Amino acid sequence: MDVLGNRQKKEGMIVIRIGICDDIYDARLMLRAALEQIFEGRGLMSTTVEFSSGERALRWLSAHRGELDVLFLDIKMTGMDGMETAQRIRKADDRLELVFVTSYSDRVFDGYSVGALAYLMKPVKKPQLEPIADRILAKLYQNENSTFFCKYGEVTYRIPYKKILYFYSERRMVTCVTAEREYVFYDKLDHVASRLGRQFVRIHQRYLVYAPAVEEVSAAEVHIGDAVLPVSRSCRESAMMALTYAALED
Repeated sequence: MDVLGNRQKKEGMIVIRIGICDDIYDARLMLRAALEQIFEGRGLMSTTVEFSSGERALRWLSAHRGELDVLFLDIKMTGMDGMETAQRIRKADDRLELVFVTSYSDRVFDGYSVGALAYLMKPVKKPQLEPIADRILAKLYQNENSTFFCKYGEVTYRIPYKKILYFYSERRMVTCVTAEREYVFYDKLDHVASRLGRQFVRIHQRYLVYAPAVEEVSAAEVHIGDAVLPVSRSCRESAMMALTYAALED
């Protein structure tokens, strides 16, 4: 189970992770089919998760943070509407791309308050979706070099560098530690380090830290988040130099 240097791939193809939230089944089905056709035409694969309500979308996103690239939201739904759903999503996630899909144009400007990528009118036709797909891809490729990917089982995690504190290894497992949670996956720390930029510094055989997150450093230890990590003798000189350079560049 590999750490992926690029976006998640399946059989050599990039995978776009899509969410569709609409209380009308046929609307979800039609949008899903159109998006799959568009991305396939660009040599890409897509995986889609469907939600029949804003409440269901929020529950899933809370348990699967960072596992979608874009969410298509209907504005007018039974229960929580799409705009309220988007506002709640933004309180926890400022990365997820949002696209509103609706039959009503009276709330088009509300989308700006939640940083919506686009606002589409129903019935959505393929020509409307084509430029949106290109904008989604442009955004994702723009962020590719500042995002870490790891996979455990059937789940692929997408973690922005700026949220990472450090990595540590234990036997055949590597753990990526962020302020919010930990991500555990099978790999070697050497392999992880080889896929990351110079902002990630090896301080020990078992520890790799994200330099901008380091709060305090000495010859023997590094303070990062709530952790105090050891600096090994073999890594001390190179680690001190790399952390110093990182601090000067910050």
